[in-house]
Amino acid sequence: MIERGWEKKIEPLTVRVSTAVRITGLSRSRIYELIQSGDLETTKVGRATLVQYRSLKVLTGNEASAMSASGSGTKHGE
Repeated sequence: MIERGWEKKIEPLTVRVSTAVRITGLSRSRIYELIQSGDLETTKVGRATLVQYRSLKVLTGNEASAMSASGSGTKHGE
């Protein structure tokens, strides 16, 4: 299979809470605290809570300007 350069850069838009726990190394309860406080953006799909991958990158410092550059991010509960 031929891999194109842009395919390497594709990141998920959202991840499940369990994946957010693995990515950050934080506890499940701490992830939910960050969601409640608005520090992590989420989307609900049915009963599933999906965490915006971009907000995880900002939280972990991997892409500090991601949300400010896009200007389109809204925090949970807004």
